[in-house]
Amino acid sequence: MSGNKIGKMFNVTTFGSSHGVALGAVVDGCPAGLELSIEDIQSELDKRRPGTSKITTSRGETDQVQVLSGIFQGKTDGTPIAAIVYNKDMDSSAYEPFKNKPRPGHGDFCWISKYGLYDYRGGGRGSGRTTIGQVIGGAVAKKLLALLDIKVVAHVTQIGDIKAQKVNINQIESEIENNPVRCADPKAAREMEELILKVKSEGDSIGGIVEVVILNPPAGLGEPVFDKLDADLAKVLMSIGSVKGVEIGAGFEAAHLTGYGMNDEFYVSENGIKTTTNQAGGILGGISNGMPIMARIAVKPTPSISKFQKTVDLEKMEETEIKIDGRHDPCICPRVTSVAKASVAIILADHVIRGGFINPCKL
Repeated sequence: MSGNKIGKMFNVTTFGSSHGVALGAVVDGCPAGLELSIEDIQSELDKRRPGTSKITTSRGETDQVQVLSGIFQGKTDGTPIAAIVYNKDMDSSAYEPFKNKPRPGHGDFCWISKYGLYDYRGGGRGSGRTTIGQVIGGAVAKKLLALLDIKVVAHVTQIGDIKAQKVNINQIESEIENNPVRCADPKAAREMEELILKVKSEGDSIGGIVEVVILNPPAGLGEPVFDKLDADLAKVLMSIGSVKGVEIGAGFEAAHLTGYGMNDEFYVSENGIKTTTNQAGGILGGISNGMPIMARIAVKPTPSISKFQKTVDLEKMEETEIKIDGRHDPCICPRVTSVAKASVAIILADHVIRGGFINPCKL
């Protein structure tokens, strides 16, 4: 099975499934000499782990990471960094009724159609739990990016019809720590939490929008034509389960603008060439222009809901109904913020090495 690896010079291969023995990642291409500890990785995993609030799944995983290789005396040694997280709190019995009954909104039927054999326990390899691998890779990538003072932040900007007001992008990281929704607008965050709990009480779920911001990127990242920076970002963000759309900069709003309204005019600042606006989202011609890189993702409602839904019994080849019980997120957006940050960081780390901003061998 292919498709488990992202990146070229700096790359991450993920492995594992929702109810398997363990999940993890192998990070290859990280230069030697980077200061890296288990705590650096664990702190990122703690932000995406389940059971941290009443608006997330109650699955009680601590997600404690073990690093198997690639770090020696507190620094990377230039060899592959392998890290693993063991599953502890699985309840596979809840999935037995769906062994031959694909759940609406899930990839069950598609995986069965492609491979024949499918690990139906918790969604198997298609589960959102497999994003542990991205977060491990992202933790390493973020340490690399910090060498260039590049920071990646993500926040929830919309849940259902509730939209956050625009916030200072330099304050996003501090603001989202104050609420479980991970929204930088406190008033909207409270309304979002109430909406999530309401749909949860109804046995339903809700979707939203997550914005990812890259602060202080250098100009010159990206490899046209088919490895454009925005193309690679779109691919890695669409690789996150439940993401159904990606926008860069003005995104679909660009369809309503004129050329004059869309174009970002240049000027000379103390920090070099900048633009007066940022409709391009920090990327022109597939290459970063030095402005903050802005991306937004549309996250669909969690497909596991406690309502009766129509499906088919693949053994009997007849129509039937199912109702999904168990432990599920009523809204996946808050936890997606950590995965989106990590995924974007992996792409950025790959491009800073490919672009010659960081030595690929040793720091």
